[in-house]
Amino acid sequence: MPQRQPAGSATLAGAAAVERLRAWPGGHRVAVGLSGGVDSSLTAALLVAAGWQVEGLTLWLMSGKGACCAEGLVDAAGICEQLGVPHHVVDSRERFRAEIVNFLVEGYAAGVTPLPCSRCNREVKFGPMLAWAKAELGFERIATGHYARVRHAEAGESLPVPGDASGRHQLLRGLDANKDQSYFLYDLPQESLGRLVFPLGELTKADTRAEASRLGLRTAQKPESQDLCLADHHGSMKAFLDAYLAPRPGQIVLADGTVVGQHDGLEHFTIGQRKGLGVAWSEPLHVVRLDGALNRVVVAPRSQAARQHCEVGAVNWLSMAAPTAAIEVLAQVRYRSQPELALLTPLPASPADQAAGRPHRCRLEFAEPQFSITPGQAAVFYAGDVLLGGGLISSAA
Repeated sequence: MPQRQPAGSATLAGAAAVERLRAWPGGHRVAVGLSGGVDSSLTAALLVAAGWQVEGLTLWLMSGKGACCAEGLVDAAGICEQLGVPHHVVDSRERFRAEIVNFLVEGYAAGVTPLPCSRCNREVKFGPMLAWAKAELGFERIATGHYARVRHAEAGESLPVPGDASGRHQLLRGLDANKDQSYFLYDLPQESLGRLVFPLGELTKADTRAEASRLGLRTAQKPESQDLCLADHHGSMKAFLDAYLAPRPGQIVLADGTVVGQHDGLEHFTIGQRKGLGVAWSEPLHVVRLDGALNRVVVAPRSQAARQHCEVGAVNWLSMAAPTAAIEVLAQVRYRSQPELALLTPLPASPADQAAGRPHRCRLEFAEPQFSITPGQAAVFYAGDVLLGGGLISSAA
């Protein structure tokens, strides 16, 4: 199918992105992961403008109404028609249910706050898309609309890190600090990272909107999803959890066991939460622990809620090899939290780590006590803009 390059004068950012893609080493054939949003739409358009052989690929993750489902499929198909490129839909509903829905339900039931996005990127999106593109199209690369950057090992331009980065591809933060999505990509394997193209990594969101509008893309003004895809799909995260978990009322208690209220299920609470507790107390209380064994929400005043240390398991070392001694890093414990200085000390792997094939574990000691360190969420380690690695928080103290 012939590919059409829209006419008109590109924005400076758009023109620079196209030039970078034209100079990309190796073959210029790529499958573009299309969600139906403006970011992935512009990704495809920039690649077409740069002369790449482009085919669109959309994963069907859920049935029914939802930004990532029916509406997204229609918009993704429309963008491919507009650009004159083929569009493929891969039914990934069963994989998504097994890897993400079940993962979330089991995690919340156990009293942790799971992070589905990084797991989805590794197990549902990037790995399967790369495999499909290679098997069905003979394409070695995929591109997505993520705001992140990759320095490929063969380019010989690795940035300094506090460990061995020889022969490794490096994942960097996106240029737009407000949109940087590297945090959710920490768990990707090296082999996958080397086959990824992120055309928006050097753009801001404003650049993306401007260039999409110039090109007349049908998604140029499409609003962004403001929540996890499952929350969008079900109307809210509470509605999703209520659909899968039976009510489990329990007690809200202080650290000494004093009962101060009742809850309707641990899954409706998260570490650091203050609002919506339904507790009257002499000072504001925050959730500091979810006790899955006793089905209790443990609360405390903010002065008692900070933690200096946490243990992190299932660590994926991405832009450098696993360290053998303590190193200083900037650690980010939530997507929207600020990176904080911490001392990272490698720990011996547990038998469970070894059995799961995820043998790297570490301890973080923060320079300043941190609020809202949450088991189940990711701690991601940086050196400047370089994402070194990350893992899942198992405990905090």
